[in-house]
Amino acid sequence: MNQPVRIAGIPWYTAEDYDAAIRVMTDRDKFTAGFDVWLSEAHRVEQKLQGLGYITVRAFIDPETFPDWCRARGLNINAKARNDFANAAAWEFAVKNGHGK
Repeated sequence: MNQPVRIAGIPWYTAEDYDAAIRVMTDRDKFTAGFDVWLSEAHRVEQKLQGLGYITVRAFIDPETFPDWCRARGLNINAKARNDFANAAAWEFAVKNGHGK
């Protein structure tokens, strides 16, 4: 029996965009002390998901376009929006690679 493919999107930042991305978030107080700390935690989460059999998709958040993406969907610029964005990237990956319906 075929196992369903499990795909997880993870909000992701580049070192160059991290500080600017944090500044646009309404929940910026929830972020770590800096990019290196965030990156270490993000890698830990990514490896854990991969260990559980997930294909992971890094959903890069661009501080220039993310607020518009959120506004177009009626979302606050916060953790829920970041997760929705990552889930959308995972869905797009699934469809593009023949895993979506």
